[in-house]
Amino acid sequence: MKSRYFLPEKPWILVIAMAGLIAGVVLISGFLRTAENPIFCRTERSRSGLPTEPIQLRSIIHYATSHVVPQQSFGEISVSFEVLQSRAPCNFLIFGLGHDSLMWASLNPRGTTLFLEEDPKWFQTVLKEAPDLRAHTVKYRTQLSEADHLLASYRSEPECSPSKSYLRGNEKCKLALIDLPNEVYDTEWDLIMIDAPKGYFAEAPGRMAAIYSASVMARNRKKSGVTHIFLHDVDRRVEKMFAEEFLCKKHLVKGVGRLWHFEIPSAANVSAGSGGSWFC
Repeated sequence: MKSRYFLPEKPWILVIAMAGLIAGVVLISGFLRTAENPIFCRTERSRSGLPTEPIQLRSIIHYATSHVVPQQSFGEISVSFEVLQSRAPCNFLIFGLGHDSLMWASLNPRGTTLFLEEDPKWFQTVLKEAPDLRAHTVKYRTQLSEADHLLASYRSEPECSPSKSYLRGNEKCKLALIDLPNEVYDTEWDLIMIDAPKGYFAEAPGRMAAIYSASVMARNRKKSGVTHIFLHDVDRRVEKMFAEEFLCKKHLVKGVGRLWHFEIPSAANVSAGSGGSWFC
């Protein structure tokens, strides 16, 4: 995303749509949710007997009264929302805090939704407005200007290879995110959204490490099923290039606007004959 303050041509349409989407989830879940038919990531009823959580109500009010809307279009948001409807329980990791963060957290009640943000000032700004969000700051070791070199050279570093495929403490592989909170490493993420860090000027961290690290997390999954990875801004060269290298075209299941949706199987669930020395 080129700006934290994205304003579409018709902002009120998206504002109303977002508030309506969240309100619909809240209302429908109260009437139709059953153990066999989860509408979104499975919730448990609160002591009051209602499944609705404060963060959902806060989100409805926020988007109904705000002039600033989520960075993604309604079509792009709908891709991830469709997956959220079908996964229960949900562990949802999101690279980047933004004007859509409260929405994503509200669509995953009682699940684990965790945000990773590289800008400490922006981190404080968002958390001041939405203190219920779970988020951590993260430092990147890359710059966008290094993207071509990193892609051309990572195969010469054994610690970057899929056979090694680890992040925590992997200092030799510059694409590995090595200083994340233990919670990130110790959780198997069902959904991963990559909409950060910044990637539109040379000194920015770029999304190379986020894409590589998300792929490693997905490959290391022990639970059954695939990991859903959503990558935004695929109209940009670096995002597209690294997605094709580490997330793989064969795992691309849907594309809407500037968003690609991948379903990544774990390495344990890929037969030896279909694998290889590299990610794709």
